[in-house]
Amino acid sequence: MSDAVLECRQVVKTFYDGPRELNILRGVDLTIEAGKIHVISGHSGAGKSTLLHIIGTLDQPTSGSVLFHGTDLAKTPGGAINRIRNEEIGFVFQFYHLLPEFSALENVMMPGICKGRGRGECRLRAEELLTKVGLAERMTHKPGKLSGGEQQRVAIARALFNKPSVVLADEPTGNLDEHTGAEIVDLLWSLNASENLTLILVSHELDLARRADTWFQLHDGLATKQ
Repeated sequence: MSDAVLECRQVVKTFYDGPRELNILRGVDLTIEAGKIHVISGHSGAGKSTLLHIIGTLDQPTSGSVLFHGTDLAKTPGGAINRIRNEEIGFVFQFYHLLPEFSALENVMMPGICKGRGRGECRLRAEELLTKVGLAERMTHKPGKLSGGEQQRVAIARALFNKPSVVLADEPTGNLDEHTGAEIVDLLWSLNASENLTLILVSHELDLARRADTWFQLHDGLATKQ
């Protein structure tokens, strides 16, 4: 049995700017193994975020295939893809995307509330996760009262709520100072070890890429394993 959670096979993504054709991804092949940390790096405009959005079912390739646990997403009904996106994939973004009117606890509860799960069950799960990411004393604070690093910890806890197969992080330290960014990286590595969490991180930081189990570099629309 393969240990692959996700596979990209000859993934192409083309955008059109009037008559101009922009080939962002030209045939990307990569395999994401379960329980490991994978970093995708490359210069600005190389297509890192585009690839991550395709892997996370937020976008579709122009051609090629993305397999999730062996299932070709291009041949999967929309409802099933929505379930995969909502239950099997966790997202962490550079700018957190927390709801400002809700507390840290309520933000982390939101994936469960949206699925119709009971508030008591959601609260217990959110409290467990916020404690795990070091925010046991900050649960009732709204995002505006939290530092950037604390907001990112909330976002990580929210991404873990549904116990996803894989967590995607797009420049998770890009909006943080060096010290706080290092703390977030250490947290992600710790969660990988303690939760057997599969991580895919987009980052321009070479030190982070070298620390990963697998490092893919995007260049000229192709992914090369370093």
